[in-house]
Amino acid sequence: MTTLHLGLDLGGTNIKVAVLEQENDSFRLVSNETVDTGASAGPDGVAANLVAAGRTALTNSGAETVGLGVPGHFDPSNGRIKLFPNLPGPWPGFPLRNRLEDGLGMPVWMVNDARAFTLAEGVLGAGKGHGVVACITLGTGVGGGLMIDGKLHLGAFGVAGELGHQTIVPDGPLCGCGNRGCLEALIRSDVLTADAGRSSVEDVFVGAGEGDQRCRIAIERMTNYLGIGLANVVAMFGTDRIIVGGGIAGAGDLILDPIREAVKRHVTLVPTDKLEIVPATFGRYAGAVGAALAGALRY
Repeated sequence: MTTLHLGLDLGGTNIKVAVLEQENDSFRLVSNETVDTGASAGPDGVAANLVAAGRTALTNSGAETVGLGVPGHFDPSNGRIKLFPNLPGPWPGFPLRNRLEDGLGMPVWMVNDARAFTLAEGVLGAGKGHGVVACITLGTGVGGGLMIDGKLHLGAFGVAGELGHQTIVPDGPLCGCGNRGCLEALIRSDVLTADAGRSSVEDVFVGAGEGDQRCRIAIERMTNYLGIGLANVVAMFGTDRIIVGGGIAGAGDLILDPIREAVKRHVTLVPTDKLEIVPATFGRYAGAVGAALAGALRY
C-alpha cells in the first residue's frame, strides 16, 4: 500500500515543501518546492502563507498527513509558540498548530526544525541503520537531535537533543536562549566570521585555504569548542555516528577534519576509530523531508 505525506519547513526567508511517498517502510521524495515565508507580515501573515502552501500541496498530492518543522520552541501539548528567535513579530503564545489545522482541515504534527533534520538523516540519510546517531546543524544557530535505535529521542519534555545549548564555558557569552556559554553562542556563523575578520563563512574558509592565520585560528577555536560539545554527547549517549549539516558544513573536509580531530582529543571512553563523523545527505529540503516523516511516523 502506498501513502503520501506532506512536510512544511518554516524558515525565516522561505517555506520549503516536500511530499514523500511511503510504501511499507520505504520512503522516497516525489516533489518539493519553495515559497516565500513573508516574515515581515508577522505571525498571522506567516500562518496564512503556510496554509496556502499546504493547501496547494495537498490538492496536488492528496497527502494523508501533514508535518510542520519550526525554527524554535513550542508547547507540544497545544502547538503554541514559545520562542522563535529568528522570525520578527509577537510569536510567543501564537497558536500556530491550531491555525494550520483549521486552515488545512486535518491534524498537523509539529517538530523543531533541527529535530526534523535529524529525522530525515536518521531514517533516510547518513544515519540510516546506525544505533545511536547525533545530528548537528551549523549556521546562524546550532541545532541538533538524537536518534536512538531508529527513533527520534525527544525526552520527557519534548526538547531533548538541543546540542547547541549545552554549557561549554561557564559565564561565557550570552546565548539567545538566556544562558551563558552555550555551544551556539561560541561557534555560530557570525561569531566565526567576526573572529576571522571576514564577511562570510565562505570567506573564512577561502582565507584559511590561502594561509590566512587569523582565519585558521578562528576555525581552530570553533572546532575545539565543537569537539568538546560532541565529545560530551558521545560520553552520555555512546554515539556511533555524528552527522554534520547546515551552512558551515558546506566547507566539507575543511571543517569536518578539524572536527574529527577535536572530538578525538576529548573522547576517552569509547574507541574513536569506530566513531564516524560524516556530512549530511540532505540539503536545503532536509527539514521538509523530516517534517513529512514526523507526520508519517506520528511524532
